[in-house]
Amino acid sequence: MSAEFSDDASFRSSVAEVLRSLLDQIDDIESDAHDPMISDGNLKILFEGGETFVLSQQTPMHEIWLSANLTAWHFRRDNGLWRERDSDTPMLDVLSTLFTDKLGLTIRFSL
Repeated sequence: MSAEFSDDASFRSSVAEVLRSLLDQIDDIESDAHDPMISDGNLKILFEGGETFVLSQQTPMHEIWLSANLTAWHFRRDNGLWRERDSDTPMLDVLSTLFTDKLGLTIRFSL
């Protein structure tokens, strides 16, 4: 579990801010090929053709999990940045690459 959060409530609050920021940025993408939806602790993006990306909070582990293109990533916050726990790749880099590849547009997310 990450030492970045004092408790589960602070983790959930942080994730809610991250997901809301990402939703706003995804909504601003000039494309009709995707449809983002947010619910408590989850951000789901449906694409034309039926593909889905899902970001979900995993409170017991204090991680954000991403499922996309039959692959899973597990992000932990380290020094204020969300990084993949195995590869140390920044979450925003992973998301930017996935969206760029999927939509054929240059996408760059920020927090």
